[in-house]
Amino acid sequence: MWSRWSDLDRMFSAMDQLHDRMNRMFAEYGRLRALPAAWDIGDAGPGTNLYDAGDHFEMRVEVPGMAKEDLNLKLQGNYLEIRGTRKADTPEGYSAHRVERGAASFTRSFTLPSEVDATKVEASLADGILTIKMPKSEAAKPRQITIN
Repeated sequence: MWSRWSDLDRMFSAMDQLHDRMNRMFAEYGRLRALPAAWDIGDAGPGTNLYDAGDHFEMRVEVPGMAKEDLNLKLQGNYLEIRGTRKADTPEGYSAHRVERGAASFTRSFTLPSEVDATKVEASLADGILTIKMPKSEAAKPRQITIN
């Protein structure tokens, strides 16, 4: 009879060990996340959206608190690279008691679906959103072909 109780005890002991290991493995699951110090998405950089408007591509990039002097865009063929640096904004003579918006830098690179005309690209910055309009090259634009 004792062998049955010991078997049952061993089974519950094994289940307790499994439960403890699962709790340690998934300790962060379901908890609220703290605010990120810089950008999230695995430090990949700011969030971006790329739209195809037919004759041009439009990209919108979230860069809150950055000036246009802090951003650098490079375009070659269908490869776009965006770099940015946010400097620390603690005023001189002040000491910081809490810093959640520290200095940060990022580099994002994208391969666009087709080549764009680099001479006609326009970029603007308003309300923390960088908007880049990139006209497609003539070779990449669809053409209507008439049948004879």
